[in-house]
Amino acid sequence: MSKLFFTLTGTRYHYGKEFLKPGMTVQLVKEPDNKYDKEAIVVRLKGLGDIGYVANSIGTVIGDSMSAGRIYDKIGETAEGKVLYVMEQGVLCKLKKDSLKR
Repeated sequence: MSKLFFTLTGTRYHYGKEFLKPGMTVQLVKEPDNKYDKEAIVVRLKGLGDIGYVANSIGTVIGDSMSAGRIYDKIGETAEGKVLYVMEQGVLCKLKKDSLKR
């Protein structure tokens, strides 16, 4: 399977994105009880906790990155990602290969 990219969004509701740097590892955790989105995946950073969500709408997904709905069934309850770019419109990340279901 080719590389899977995702957009980290909603950072403004937590700590912002200014502290994020390329190469940082983030944890993805499915949130099946989320009352707004049944395919919600929260993004966490060790030591800080929740920092945002995997984007799940056309308006928040950057470029060819995948929405939460498209990667939801490809991962277990948790997964890891790596920050690639921090941009004005969002944070582009890559899902780590070993996070994919086999």
